[in-house]
Amino acid sequence: MRFDIIPTEWYNKFNKDEEALVYGYDVRKRGFYLVGNQYKESYYALLGRQDSRSKQGKWQFSDLTFDKVYLNSAAAPAFFADKQVAEKPADARVRTGAYKKSAMPAHLPLPVGISDYRLASTEYYYVDKTLMIKDFLEQRPMVSLFTRPRRFGKTLNMDMLRVFFEKTEEDTSKYFTNKAIWACGQKYRDYQGKYPVIFLTFKDVKRNTWEETYAHLTRLIGEEYLRHADLADSPACNDFEKAVYQRIVSSTADSTDYISSLKTLSSMLHKHYNCPAVIIIDEYDTPIQQGHLMGFYDDAVSFMRGLFSGGLKDNRSLAFGFLTGILRVAKESIFSGLNNLLVNSVLDKKYNTYFGFTADEVAKMAAYYGASDNLNELRDWYDGYRFGDAEIYNPWSVINYFSAGCEARPYWLSTSNNDVISEVLEQADKDIYTQLTDLLQGKTVATYVDTSVIYPQLQNNPSSIYSFLLVSGYLKVVKAETSISGDYLCHVALPNREITYVYNKEILSHLNVMMPQTTVVAIQEALYSGDESKLQQQIQTLLTQSVSSFDTAGENFYHGFVLGLCALLGNAYATSNRESGDGRYDIQLAPKTPTMPGIIIELKAEKHCDTEQLQKLSQTALNQIEDKKYDTEMLTHGVKSIYKYGVAFSGKNVEVAFKK
Repeated sequence: MRFDIIPTEWYNKFNKDEEALVYGYDVRKRGFYLVGNQYKESYYALLGRQDSRSKQGKWQFSDLTFDKVYLNSAAAPAFFADKQVAEKPADARVRTGAYKKSAMPAHLPLPVGISDYRLASTEYYYVDKTLMIKDFLEQRPMVSLFTRPRRFGKTLNMDMLRVFFEKTEEDTSKYFTNKAIWACGQKYRDYQGKYPVIFLTFKDVKRNTWEETYAHLTRLIGEEYLRHADLADSPACNDFEKAVYQRIVSSTADSTDYISSLKTLSSMLHKHYNCPAVIIIDEYDTPIQQGHLMGFYDDAVSFMRGLFSGGLKDNRSLAFGFLTGILRVAKESIFSGLNNLLVNSVLDKKYNTYFGFTADEVAKMAAYYGASDNLNELRDWYDGYRFGDAEIYNPWSVINYFSAGCEARPYWLSTSNNDVISEVLEQADKDIYTQLTDLLQGKTVATYVDTSVIYPQLQNNPSSIYSFLLVSGYLKVVKAETSISGDYLCHVALPNREITYVYNKEILSHLNVMMPQTTVVAIQEALYSGDESKLQQQIQTLLTQSVSSFDTAGENFYHGFVLGLCALLGNAYATSNRESGDGRYDIQLAPKTPTMPGIIIELKAEKHCDTEQLQKLSQTALNQIEDKKYDTEMLTHGVKSIYKYGVAFSGKNVEVAFKK
């Protein structure tokens, strides 16, 4: 839209009337049309041309003759009464998409990265999750643990609970009067603003050493103590408690003070307000995961065990507690003896709609932003999660999608790293790599899922990777059955298109050492054309530039590496690893179109081979394809051209034998 000069009396009307609607001037039609109050400030800034200013810098307006005043489905105000009014003509340029974004009416901004409930619920588009409070109050477990993937609204929901329950000088009921919880009745409203609250979030505690982590944790505890400054000289608290308070806020406390800090602070709050405290711990397991990755796991677990034991176990000053995280780590005895803990995982029906967006919530958001026609795209990219029996969209990605003008991209990709997954994959066997590749091709995998999987278990039992991928948001449950042992037998799959991209990038990339696209293309060309020399050269380059894991890797690791390479070939091939002829081939790439060649790859790996030995080993692999008739399956299905590769590895060296 273009703005131009207007008659002086109209400018004065707009300028003094704060509620006046703003009318844009159509230069071509020499008329005005309603553009909405949200454009008013921008309109004022563009009311005249630069050359229309006087020497004093003030705007000068001349009377303007016009033919019509154009309005968008709105009645003309009184000062337009003597003017000719008509509907604004359609702009042909909008149909082309050239002005689509600028022509859209302004709406509330989207809360990208906003975890402050008061801000999110008043200044941004907010998806109302306050009925979570009702569900909690009807059950009131002493301690609730919510395990959900990253970026699914855990921190925002915890801050919502804090604002609702916390006793403050500010009347915080105003943040809920227009929300669903308020309409539930007075018995729920009575809990609003009733309790003192302890709130800690560990989501950013990602340090390289235990010393740095301990310093970060204690600083967060100190800041929370300072948030309750009235306790420093509260007559309700004893001298011992006040002394601990001063040591913690002055950073002179010892580990004993910090381990008992939740219990001490809740006791002081209880005495001061004559009301037990609510304790909220957000992303409690972040320091534990970081400890596992960086080598201070035992220190992190020991500290957390003491901290939570004091604050959440047999604490008479505790009204109730909330915790969030990705993993449930009860087996690590962090919550040892905590019989009042209620765990809500991705497989549970309780609270299943409060983390992430439901289909109805996404449809409502799409309608608000004028993007109802995009629902299929939204569903394809960001839907597919199942928490309990509820269909759930990734909220982070949906919000970013609308914020970016409805551009579909894998927004979840860059939200964190997954070094734990990389660690497990380096030790996984051939079957696991095969199943991971099957998932990428849209297949389901049957596996036992333990929602209380722990970090050391990932290293010692690579099959637990599926449990970790599920609770971390990389898989969805298609079907679940409870086993005799209490674990779940689940059929899992990739939830949506976004995760397919993320899966390639964050998981298979660990197998493929983040190869450049030029290398991927070169490998594709070599495989397609039967150019064993080029294939060997490109793989050799990857091995030379890759991680040191290849120095001591066994055949399983190389198998996963090559499977990862094959997975990047796109949709032209179906990758498999099963019986054919007289044995079981390592990798088969069956073409989806008859013009493409079939590909069979047999792998061998031995340590400390020289070039001559490696060449013989690659030939042995090729001969195995021939001798055991691994091409039987593809020949049966009418594949006319089959490329056979024998690939041998030793450390970072490779030899390739080929037969067409």
